[in-house]
Amino acid sequence: MRMRSSALTLCDVTQSYAVRGGGVKTFLNEKRSFLLDHTDANHVLIVPGPEDRITQDKRVSIIEIKSPQVPGSPNYRLLLRSNAVLDALALAKPDLIECQDAYNLPWTALSHRARHPETAVVAGYHTDFPTVYVERYLRPRAGAFAARQMRRFSYRYAANLYRRFDAFYTLTQIAAEHFAELGLPHAQILTLGADTALFNKAQRSLDLRKELGVSDNQPLLIYAGRIDKEKKARVVVDAFRKLPASWGAGLVMLGDGKERDALAKECAGLNVHFKGFVDDRETLATYLASSDIYVSAMENETFGISVIEAQAAGLPVVGVRAGAMIDRVPASLGRLGPCGDADAMAANIAAVWMDRLSEMGARARAHALENFSWRKTFEDLVFRIYPQALEKRAGKSADTVFEPAENPQAKAG
Repeated sequence: MRMRSSALTLCDVTQSYAVRGGGVKTFLNEKRSFLLDHTDANHVLIVPGPEDRITQDKRVSIIEIKSPQVPGSPNYRLLLRSNAVLDALALAKPDLIECQDAYNLPWTALSHRARHPETAVVAGYHTDFPTVYVERYLRPRAGAFAARQMRRFSYRYAANLYRRFDAFYTLTQIAAEHFAELGLPHAQILTLGADTALFNKAQRSLDLRKELGVSDNQPLLIYAGRIDKEKKARVVVDAFRKLPASWGAGLVMLGDGKERDALAKECAGLNVHFKGFVDDRETLATYLASSDIYVSAMENETFGISVIEAQAAGLPVVGVRAGAMIDRVPASLGRLGPCGDADAMAANIAAVWMDRLSEMGARARAHALENFSWRKTFEDLVFRIYPQALEKRAGKSADTVFEPAENPQAKAG
């Protein structure tokens, strides 16, 4: 099997690879498309899987390493076999490795670099794990004080890890400032994107709205994400139930999760539709464009791709004043309220619906077009951040790191 050519080989190593959905998987799929269309680089993806397996298609290779499922999660697996990852890296011979989580795999990548000092390593802070997984897990079990202390320790651990990389980026200004306070002043900011050609109001379907039990002058709310405690899906449902019955509003909940069945039973007889996980992106785009307001109560989004996709589809957003929402949803594009407060969320939904003639959705679409596209994201990552990391390792000039794509259409794109 041919795993390397004269072109650069870029490798992603991550735990955060879901069987279905997930922001990191979307990021990696979009990156792969960009690399194929705009560079001559090879792309290798090392992820957990149900068995040891390698699949290869031209310049793309996926190396799955047999890993057990994360307890209670049908979509994620836990890749703990660091030696197998080292073997995979030895096979791939990457020029650059990127890691999107902060657990054992970044240390494995650093171990590979120790053996191959010419290999550049890049880290992306995609998950605010000290808050989401450490503090939130420990608070009900060990108390607020212990949870806060472990959260601080986890941030110090992350800073200690990331300073060893050749380049490090976060997804928001807030995260970059936080790491600067921890002694990493040179964190770069990478803005993620959305497929603005796919997600747009032209996908609106009156037939779908009719199927969902709302007319064109009744509000249809939509949520897309895991339906569980972490994502605060119950707050969204509770807020919907507080809206005036005379409005005839509807709510679409897209996604799977531990709370889906319980919430569906509680909403029996209400105009709430639990459609499960939508794997087809065009179907997701139609659902978003056919809705009126995107709603999320998630407190710890590190970027919020689903929010940008909703804005690209022309939707105002009602969310919470925390995490990436603060950056993603200025007052002109939606309303943010306190975390975990269904009353406040219902009031904000009402305010946005009553203000619908102000063209908030059109402004959201314009905002997404101007600021968020996957091409912009990966031009920044591949042609700015990667060359800096490679320069640090091998002294290559930034303008000679990547050869132009051989496909003329790719050059034009």
